[in-house]
Amino acid sequence: MLNALLIAIRTTVVTLVLTGLLYPFAMTGVAQVLFPHRANGSLLHDAQGQVIGSELIGQNFSSAGYFWPRPSAAGTDGYDATASSGSNLGPTSQKLRDRITTDLARLREAHTDGDASVPAELLTTSASGLDPHLSPRAALWQVARVARARGLAPERVRALVEAHIEPRTFGVLGEPRVNVLRLNLALDRQFGRAS
Repeated sequence: MLNALLIAIRTTVVTLVLTGLLYPFAMTGVAQVLFPHRANGSLLHDAQGQVIGSELIGQNFSSAGYFWPRPSAAGTDGYDATASSGSNLGPTSQKLRDRITTDLARLREAHTDGDASVPAELLTTSASGLDPHLSPRAALWQVARVARARGLAPERVRALVEAHIEPRTFGVLGEPRVNVLRLNLALDRQFGRAS
């Protein structure tokens, strides 16, 4: 019995050292060498070199001079990376209907010179509540508002959006998309900060 207990303890210690220490340290080292940007959180910096966020986590933009992301249900006020989740509200939820009705009115009011058919993703939250991407259609739908707020020709803003459309991963996975934070940073770099 004592012999079996010693074998079990040695096996546990060796497994703990291999899988709990050596393997994680080795994978972290490999990731730091091969993919340092990804391994460190895919952080993005402003012109002064300050970290402003991760390209993997959606952020709220409410100024008319910026592209707006999908709504977020993560946390009390949304976009809380420590509380990533969807709203879990179903299609019969009055609370969900009220939020969508309010968001639809806000979007239509802000986009008076654009297409009245609001892309669904600008009204619905993602499963994580932190989706950093929009479809090209949802980004292009906002061009008129952003151009008007910044005093730019819509063609210039449209060209910037089209330059930031990311293709399907490996040509087959996912859908074409636009990273909202990257796009808004490009707006600031090219045209200056919006007020």
